[in-house]
Amino acid sequence: MDSNRGVPALELGSKVEVTREEVNGGTIVHVKFDQPETRNSLTLEMGLSFHRVMHALAGEHPLPRACILSGKNGVFSSGGDFQLLKGFAEKTPKENTEFMQSFYRLFLTVRHMPFPVLAAVNGHAIGAALAITLACDLRYFVPDAKYSLNFVRIGIHPGMGSSFLLKQIAGMMRAQELILTGRYFSGTEAEQMGICHGTFPADTIVEKVTEIAREIALGAPRAVRLAKRSLYEATDIENAIQLESHFQAETYQTQDFREALKAIEEKRTPTFKDE
Repeated sequence: MDSNRGVPALELGSKVEVTREEVNGGTIVHVKFDQPETRNSLTLEMGLSFHRVMHALAGEHPLPRACILSGKNGVFSSGGDFQLLKGFAEKTPKENTEFMQSFYRLFLTVRHMPFPVLAAVNGHAIGAALAITLACDLRYFVPDAKYSLNFVRIGIHPGMGSSFLLKQIAGMMRAQELILTGRYFSGTEAEQMGICHGTFPADTIVEKVTEIAREIALGAPRAVRLAKRSLYEATDIENAIQLESHFQAETYQTQDFREALKAIEEKRTPTFKDE
């Protein structure tokens, strides 16, 4: 299979690297930030490349079973690009507001992907870069790497959805502490605070997270996609019941459910085809 099937040629090798792995009749996609000259800082060029890649993946048929986001060059991302930040001081509040809203959405598209996105945060992730990982469905950090939502320490209001995302994940009290101080913390502390799902050494984290993605790929693809939607869309128990009954009824009609029933009767592992 073409390792970059469906991904626009413009983006290949341009700030974002895309590779694929065949697994259980489907595909796991690896997307890596690749801007060595600025330690994978978040530029407009990178954001446009990233958004186009993710948009292309979301339009594939069949869809990827999962996507893993990481960084090349020994770091996940150093955060907002310094030259980009300098330019904001010369623009009007209206110009900056319009730009930032569009800029955030280029990266936060991960939350809306119709497949799970796992962040293998294989090095430091600062400011907006850390916020992007909070928008992913699962995130894993390196024990001794540095993490921070350091916005207030560089004189600006928090961004990239961080004031919502951190509160949603770790609660108001933890969000208040980390956002108002902008302090740095390790991956080990992040795990203790419930900000990441686990930690792995830098030299193995991508492979370890790939193993988790393979576990996800064992499930029926449509069931996994709909489960992701329920986790974010359910607002209370009654709403959850409505969503679950609707989505479960939908999956009862799939060939994958029939395959699961047959596999149970035959005492074997089902082979799902997203049908």
